[in-house]
Parts: sequence; structure tokens; C-alpha cells
Amino acid sequence: MLLIVGVTAVVTACGLLTILAITSETGVLGLVTGAFLAALPVFPVVMAFLWLDRYEAEPTTLLLFAFAWGAGVATFGSLIINTASVEALKSSGGDPTLGAVVVAPVVEEVMKGLAVLLILVVRRREFDGIVDGIVYAGLCGVGFACIENILYLGRAMQQDGVSGTVFVFVLRCLVSPFAHPLFTAATGVAIGVAARSARPMTRVLAPPAGLLVAIGLHGAWNCSAASGLNGFITIYVLLQLPVLAAVVALALMARRREGRLIGRHLAVYSSTGWLSHGEVEMLASLPSRKEARAWARRTGGPGAHRAMRDFQELGSELAFLRDRMTRGTACSDAAVQEQAMLAAMSALRSRFLPQWTT
Repeated sequence: MLLIVGVTAVVTACGLLTILAITSETGVLGLVTGAFLAALPVFPVVMAFLWLDRYEAEPTTLLLFAFAWGAGVATFGSLIINTASVEALKSSGGDPTLGAVVVAPVVEEVMKGLAVLLILVVRRREFDGIVDGIVYAGLCGVGFACIENILYLGRAMQQDGVSGTVFVFVLRCLVSPFAHPLFTAATGVAIGVAARSARPMTRVLAPPAGLLVAIGLHGAWNCSAASGLNGFITIYVLLQLPVLAAVVALALMARRREGRLIGRHLAVYSSTGWLSHGEVEMLASLPSRKEARAWARRTGGPGAHRAMRDFQELGSELAFLRDRMTRGTACSDAAVQEQAMLAAMSALRSRFLPQWTT
């Protein structure tokens, strides 16, 4: 509880300080205008990441933490360090654009990546692999992009009026809403690989390798923005779109792999009588899960629907726990967790299938 209060206080304080800093530069009108426009792409981008995580939805508290860290801590820390680096470059006679092209990508990706790493360290049981890494990293990137967009949109409103604001909105909110989430997703993928691996070398080297990829993508993006419209379009077509397509393909492949993993690891419970063969097949298929929830609602109402949904969530968690046990990365109380999950699933079954007998 104390940890939650402390993290909430830090995130809130950083968020408020960031808003004050933005307001001092854009004015209240710029802040309000920027906040309204920056919020428009947030919902669809967030929903796109949550859509990937359909086998086992992550806890809402952790999703909110990832978003809030990106919007509060990562933005505030980056604002302080980036501003200081630009001032240092100016005072030393260096090129200030190096701050955006070299310093900012390092600072911002480290700050955002810390959110994913913290979730892995503090809530290891909620981190099952690549899909989780992409989702947590994506939500952090969305939070960061939202606040950064408020700054750029508000600045455009104050300096260039409506026309400049529209241009920035199209460029940042419509053309490239996935930019920051995509950069940080590289770190999330690497941390997801480390979370699944039992090899010490992989667990140590994968996260920094992913961070370097994120920094490289971010640096190329900032370089394109500093190269004028033609440079931006070139990098967008040759780099941004292919990388986005590659991340989407990787995420979909990882999600399909999760389905196969669930079917494989739950099969043992079918042979021992804890689950039926039909339940294992249903839990391993997203379309079958959807059909099962619809059936539960038709036959038993909202209560049965909730029970079926929770049954499916627990089935995924059980399969991922079994996977960690098989690979030797599970916690010491894994066997106790396993029995508790099986008992809970039996109780839930009685709520959507009252006549079930074992």
C-alpha cells in the first residue's frame, strides 16, 4: 500500500509540474487547445494495444501506471534533462539540434523503458512475454506522446495560430500517432524476451539491446523532423511504416503463439480431470472464447457472462504459470498458485454451468 501511495504521489507531482511548465510556454489557451487535440488520438491508439492483449488482459492498475508514468514521470524527467542539454550545447558553442537528434532519444527512451522494467520487477507474475511487453510499452508511449503533443500543439497555437496548429495536429496526431509507442515497443519486446528466458545472458543483454533499437528508431525519427518536410516523408515511408508493419506482425505472431501455448499447457489438466477437452480447446481460441461468453450470457445472464470471462482469464493465467514452471522461471510458490487457480476455475464453472459434475 505504501508503495502505491508513493508511486501515485510521484507520478501526480511530475504530471502537475509538467503541465505548469507547458502552461508557462503556451499560455492557458494553448494548453486547453493542445490538451483537447492531443486527446483525440489517445483512445483509438490505446484500444489498438489492448486489442492485442485478448488472451489475458493486464490489470487495469498496471495499464494506468504505464500510461501515467509516460505522461508524468517520463515527460517531466525528459523535459528537465533535454532542456539542460540544449542549454549546455548552446553555452559550449555546440549545435543545439544535437539535443533533439542525439540526447532526446536516449533520455526519453530510457525514461519510458523504466516503466516497463519496473512492472517486470515489481509485478513479475503479470509479465508473461512479448505481448505484455508491447502493451505496457505502448501505453507508456501513448501517455508520453499525449503530453508532448499538448506542448507542440499549444506552442503552435501561440506562435502560428490556427493554421500552424492544424499542421502540427495532422503531422503528430493523424499521421504519426504510433511514433512514441512504436519506439518504446522495441524495449518492451526485449524485456518480454528476457521475462520468458531462463538463460541469465539473455535476461541481462536483451533489455539494453531493445533499448538501443528504440533509441535508434527515435533518433532517426527526430532527424527526419529536423530535415524538413521532404526528409520527414522519406523517413516516414522508408522506415516508420515498415517498422510499424513489422511490430504489428510480430505482435500478432506472438498472440497466436500464446493461443498455442495455452492449448499445450492446459492439456495436462484435461488428462487429469480438472478441465474438459472442450474447455481446453475453447480457452486456446479467441473466436471460441467469444462464442462461449455469448453462450453464457444467453443461458445464464450477466452473472454467467462474468463468470465465463473470469474463467477464461484464469485459464490464461494458469497456462502462463505452467509455462514458467516448465521453463524454470516460476516463483517458489507456483504450485500453491496452481492449486488456487484450479479451485477458482471450478468455482467459476458452477456459476455458468450449474449442472456440471466432475
